[in-house]
Formats: sequence, C-alpha cells, structure tokens
Amino acid sequence: MEIVLAIVVVMAVIFFGALISVGNERQRKAIDNLREQTMLWAIQDLRIKREKLAREVRVDDPLGWLNRVATTACGYDLNLQVVEAYEEPRVLICAAGNSGSKVLFSPLSPDEIRRIKREKHSRLTEYALQNPLLFLPRKVRAYKLSVLNVSLLFDLELQLAWHGLTRQQVEQMQYLWIYLIA
Repeated sequence: MEIVLAIVVVMAVIFFGALISVGNERQRKAIDNLREQTMLWAIQDLRIKREKLAREVRVDDPLGWLNRVATTACGYDLNLQVVEAYEEPRVLICAAGNSGSKVLFSPLSPDEIRRIKREKHSRLTEYALQNPLLFLPRKVRAYKLSVLNVSLLFDLELQLAWHGLTRQQVEQMQYLWIYLIA
C-alpha cells in the first residue's frame, strides 16, 4: 500500500511539473509575442514621427552642426574650421581651433579604409591619391556617429550639412566617422 501511495505521489509531482513546464512555455511564447508586437509598434511610431519631422529638416549652419555633432562624440568643443574636401575616397578635413590638430570626417569605416589601402593601384593613381584618409596612423582615434547616438534625423541632416560644406551631392549616408589626428 505504501509503495502504491509513493508511486502515486511521484506521478502527481511529475504530472504537475509537466503542467508547470507546459504553462511556462506557453507564457514565454506569449511574452515573446507581446515584446515583438511592442517593438514593431515602437518602430512604426518612430517612423511616423520621423516622417513628420523629415519634411522640416534644415541645416542653416553646416559647420556649426558639424561642430555640435563632433562635440557630442568627442566630449569637448573642437571649434572646427574647414580646410578641404576630397571626393574619392570621400573625406572632409577640418582643423580643430583649440588644439590645432586635424579632424577628418568620412562615411568610410576603418575597415573600409584598410580595404582601399590594400587594393593595388597603378603608379599614376598612387600620385593622384594624396588623400589623407589613406595615410591615417594605425592607432588613430575613431568615433562612429549614427541615428542611434546623435539624433533621430541625423542621416537627413548629414546629407544637407555635407552638401553645404563640400558641395558634393551625396546619396544616403547612414554613418559618419570622425578620425582625430594629433
């Protein structure tokens, strides 16, 4: 009799454990579905807000905008002054008024720059490529700017500011890299 009672108790514990596991799995799936729906709603809400704001995007002072963005990334005011711009590979060279160091702005990441450096060039193009982006020091400080760490309309403002500073027509630029050269 005691053996039968022990088997029934063990079976009941196993049965309730299985019920709890099934219930937890159903609850996990429901929570995952709710989280996914919330995330999709938030993304759609941001798209709607962004579309409303995108119609009114203007950058009246491109250099001031660039200085504000660089200050956000670096943590201190660089007091930028434009020196020159190169078209291939695309780079804007500025001088930092406070320290006299060079600040390079480019849509190219350090990995993309390394890939361009590795490509073989003819002797004529080596002389033509005097772009300082191709001669960056190995341990240069680089900062990546995007919609995530600057502002909701960063990519739209970036196009306007880049055109205002360089007079270059640009397609959609998602990121801007800052390279600080001492």
